Amino acid sequence: MSCASSAATALFLKFYTTAVGSQVNEDPMEGRAVLSVDEQLKVITSGTMQVVPMDELKKKLEKGTPLNIKLGVDPTSPDLHLGHAVPLRKMRQFQDLGHKVTLIIGNGTALIGDPSGRDSTRPPLTEAQVEANAKTYVEQAMKVLDPEKTTIVHNGDWIKPLDLGSMLGLMSKFNVARILEREDFHNRYTNGQSIALHEFIYPVLQAYDSVVIKADVEMGGNDQIFNLLAGRDLMRAEGMEPQVALTVPLLVGTDGVKKMSKSYGNYIGLTDEPNDMFGKVMSIADEIVPMYYRLCSTLSIEEMDAIDEAVANGTADAYQLKRALGVNIVDLYHGEGAGEKAMAAFDAQFKENKEPDYVKEFPLSIVEVNDEGKVYLGKLLVDLEIAKSAGEARRLVDGGGVKVNDVAMQPKCYNVDPELFSAGTRVHAGKKRWAKLA
Repeated sequence: MSCASSAATALFLKFYTTAVGSQVNEDPMEGRAVLSVDEQLKVITSGTMQVVPMDELKKKLEKGTPLNIKLGVDPTSPDLHLGHAVPLRKMRQFQDLGHKVTLIIGNGTALIGDPSGRDSTRPPLTEAQVEANAKTYVEQAMKVLDPEKTTIVHNGDWIKPLDLGSMLGLMSKFNVARILEREDFHNRYTNGQSIALHEFIYPVLQAYDSVVIKADVEMGGNDQIFNLLAGRDLMRAEGMEPQVALTVPLLVGTDGVKKMSKSYGNYIGLTDEPNDMFGKVMSIADEIVPMYYRLCSTLSIEEMDAIDEAVANGTADAYQLKRALGVNIVDLYHGEGAGEKAMAAFDAQFKENKEPDYVKEFPLSIVEVNDEGKVYLGKLLVDLEIAKSAGEARRLVDGGGVKVNDVAMQPKCYNVDPELFSAGTRVHAGKKRWAKLA
């Protein structure tokens, strides 16, 4: 870390290899460092919402053999953000503790769509869309997980071959009344909203995944608890030792209010350019900085506890904490050293008011001339991703914040001469939003 982030780095050193003060034993069969059960539970429960039931997890750990940790993901989108990475980070912790990880790509279940947290039926995806999304999902997930310690399977391999008899046998293990108790289905039913019959099958198939891979622990977001418990029920019905359900929080977006989502525009993408990623981290609300450290960083439990304590007693510097967090996250997804470079670019842009190193380019054809022979800035700024709406674009212009090649656009002047725009023209609003025509 540079001296610019020294105030924050005083709170932590490097990602842990063993917990401070823990009792570590060597597994002679596998040559792996094994923490005591209590120390493992300390790591596992950090940043979790529920562990159901906790006593069963402890008993599984006491056996001393590596557990099979399951995470199922439906590749409904090609791009992941930090919210998607929260359960992946927890999976990585399990790997570092010596346990096995099975990542299930839901190319079978994605054809139905998980109804968890939904107030309407998900639009169906084609098999081609699912397979294309799955490829990019795995590539991005491996930025977090250890590829050499990750087993990747596709549930379409066992779901798609199911015949009618097998499907009916699975469905007979579940009760419709129980399924209707789950919050999302209950709300839709009581509000008179549509529930498609195939949506009832989703938790059955997710539970069947756990049977097939013999999961010891299944992970998911806290909106997944019903599906995870369904896995316990089916495993028990099949005479198997039931899995433990572990849920993690839904990450709050950069706005500090809504859950992270591309649709809300409050996300930090795993494939964002380093400078953009660092800048987004710097924009998060101060009050959610501890959450981001707990759920998104590579720090040890002790280091995160120290940050929580500093925030609680008022000695933390939120700005310096965000700088160190930005370096940590950028390094995680772009390689060591990328964070320092992104921080330097951030300082050059915001402290020295320079153009950032990376500016997204758009084709000159994006500039449209209207019937009046002018370019309407309201639409252009939206197309250049500088504003989210024409209304916001007009407010930016009226505030004098929109510049074309460093020349400020006049307030209330929304239609401008097209000769202002050519290849190489730079358009920006404030210090953060830049675009270049090519």
